[in-house]
Amino acid sequence: MDRRRLCALMMLWAVVQLSCPGCSLRALRRTTGGRRGLTGQDANGVPLRRSKRGWMWNQFFLLEEYTGTDMQYVGKLHSDGDRGDGSVRYVLTGEGAGTLFKIDEKSGDIHATKRLDREEKAYYILHAKAVNRLTNEALEGESEFIIKIHDINDNEPRFTKDPYIAQVAEMSDVGTSVIQVTATDADDATYGNSAKVVYSILEGQPYFSVDPETGLIKTALPGMDREMKQDYQVVIQAKDMAGQMGGLSGTTTVSITLSDVNDNPPRFSKSLYEFRVPESNELGSTVGVIHAIDADIGENAEMDYRIIGSDGPGVFDVFANRSTQEGVIVIKKPLDYEKKRQYSLRIQVENAIINPRFYSMGPFRDEASVKVVVEDVDEPPVFERPSYIMEVREDAARNAIIGSVSASDPDDKHSLVRYTIDRRTDMDRVFNVHAGNGSVFILRELDREENAWHNISIIATEFNNPRQISRVPVYIRVLDVNDNAPTFATNYETFVCENAKANQRIQIVSATDPDEPLGGHRFIFSLAPEAVGKANFSVRDNKDNTAWILTRRNSYNSLQKSVYHVPVVITDGEFPVQSSTNTLTIRVCTCDREGNMKLCNPEALTARAGLSTGALVAILLCCLIVVLFAALRRQRKKEPLIISKEDVRDNVVSYNDEGGGEEDTQAFDIGTLRNPEAIEESKQRRDIIPETFYPPVRRPVALPPPSRDNNGDVRDFINQRLQDNDSDPTAPPYDSLATYAYEGNGSVAESLSSLESVTTEGDQDYNYLSEWGPRFKKLADMYGGDDSDS
Repeated sequence: MDRRRLCALMMLWAVVQLSCPGCSLRALRRTTGGRRGLTGQDANGVPLRRSKRGWMWNQFFLLEEYTGTDMQYVGKLHSDGDRGDGSVRYVLTGEGAGTLFKIDEKSGDIHATKRLDREEKAYYILHAKAVNRLTNEALEGESEFIIKIHDINDNEPRFTKDPYIAQVAEMSDVGTSVIQVTATDADDATYGNSAKVVYSILEGQPYFSVDPETGLIKTALPGMDREMKQDYQVVIQAKDMAGQMGGLSGTTTVSITLSDVNDNPPRFSKSLYEFRVPESNELGSTVGVIHAIDADIGENAEMDYRIIGSDGPGVFDVFANRSTQEGVIVIKKPLDYEKKRQYSLRIQVENAIINPRFYSMGPFRDEASVKVVVEDVDEPPVFERPSYIMEVREDAARNAIIGSVSASDPDDKHSLVRYTIDRRTDMDRVFNVHAGNGSVFILRELDREENAWHNISIIATEFNNPRQISRVPVYIRVLDVNDNAPTFATNYETFVCENAKANQRIQIVSATDPDEPLGGHRFIFSLAPEAVGKANFSVRDNKDNTAWILTRRNSYNSLQKSVYHVPVVITDGEFPVQSSTNTLTIRVCTCDREGNMKLCNPEALTARAGLSTGALVAILLCCLIVVLFAALRRQRKKEPLIISKEDVRDNVVSYNDEGGGEEDTQAFDIGTLRNPEAIEESKQRRDIIPETFYPPVRRPVALPPPSRDNNGDVRDFINQRLQDNDSDPTAPPYDSLATYAYEGNGSVAESLSSLESVTTEGDQDYNYLSEWGPRFKKLADMYGGDDSDS
């Protein structure tokens, strides 16, 4: 056994003797004899007597960490009923019984089989009893006893962290708390001083100190400067036994960093800076960078720069680059070497954040002088104006000067300037510029009505350095001159009724003029002088840029004259006065009582104002084709309606719409056939071009229900139409087949159209027409017989 453990055992034994004088490590025995006292009565009145126990056990004490070779003796159990003849057997149960603790069945001696550690388990609770070896009957009741493990100082203090990380502001006052360290001891804190820990500092003096009882580390030296030394390693020791000789100890390291405070002002590295910058540098470009040094870091080293003096106010500016804390000088206004070649600046720098605690260490600012030298650069010519606006009358003569531009070389050498026009802006070469003096003149005649504005670009080039060029926009406005005569605002289509009355208004005319006078247009209308004496119509000026065309007599006869040409003179009110004679074509037409046009002579169609030669040629060609078809038709008397797709000889006039026959009430108004009076008003042929501009109003006729009685109306209508066509003197000289049947799915005649027949090859057989009765006799005669050459 080592010396330390022996000392602990001796101390423990002394404690036991003091706490229990005369006690040994054996159980205390008590005899079973003695007087029994009355304790009361039971339910039957029998007196109850308390028997005194024959034996009991106290607590046993056992030292931890036993290192002997033999099993450690704990204590002895003994019963008063044991006479030493071996008839009593001792039984031990509970925590560790049979493993950690063994009992001799005959003697009752208890031994510990293993070395015990109080830090693992401080006590054990066991139960013991004495029984008859032969009958196994209990001689004593089961008793409980405790085996306590006495502590020895076998655990050194341990810190909760290793290492500790701490931070404290630089320049802190003495006694400023930094961090608190804590050490724990696994020994019994309630017994002796084995777990009483005392702290001390082994390394880190004289900068820091530690409280011996709490482990709080504090600053011990004033004015610690981070810029001189930032990191410190402090070693703290914790020792048990209250720090006495023989106590166990543990150590930990505390890393302490001084945090920065703004205790250093910024300082320029030099008092004068000089920069050179070309005059052509753009606004916002950098002139140079100045740098002030601050020993602090982070936000304590942030600096603001500003110009506090300059001989060119507003020309330069300075700002801080937050990533480098440099002062960047930039151009705020254009530089001109010819005007000023050097600038002097006074720039101040100061900390952005100042700690009031360190005002006494200030001032936290510094100043430096900056010299900026402007370098000359060959610059392009400069125009006197950013743009030019010129005006010229549209009747100006060629080569007339309309204005001039001017540019000069801003450099000291004052190179001559040559002017040209950028032809990409004047593709038609309307203008030109004098190369020497910049005069702008006209090359071609102008027309305001064609182009009122011309936007061109003039280039100025240095003679000595053609690469130096500049441009200026020139906006040329063409002023209006009254050089256009007014004309009719539109192509009027005017007619007069045959039954017109004198002084009847038949047309309102207006005028248009591409000129734009300042006061607006003022047109004057009148009849041409050569037509005044024999005029059939008159012109009345309404004084509001319109005029009325009036009749001068009653009634007009289209057979005598179907078209009149009225010359109208229109004059504007500008200077010089412009006028034109415009011909108004008036057709004579047949009208109803309300004055609505019904029919115009075909001759009038060709005489319409504005009818082009091409249209007339087209009409003549159409008439020629019709005559040719009619001549071919006369060669053969009886032929099918349409022999083939290419052979068209007859003009088929259809008065029906194809649809659903009698069952279709939507496709065609059958009432027209059953009520011939409904269309008596207009008897125009449908096989010629309509002559009227305003088609007659078709009055809807009530459709009677279909019945056999209505067939008479239809028959009368067809006969009347046949007579009208046969007696019409204006009918064209060729046969015209008019079909009046309507066809479809519900028609009893099915389909009569010859259009379907063109899809079949060969001649068609129309003999079945003779079987349809007298109503189809004419068709049967035309198509039912054999073909002949007669």
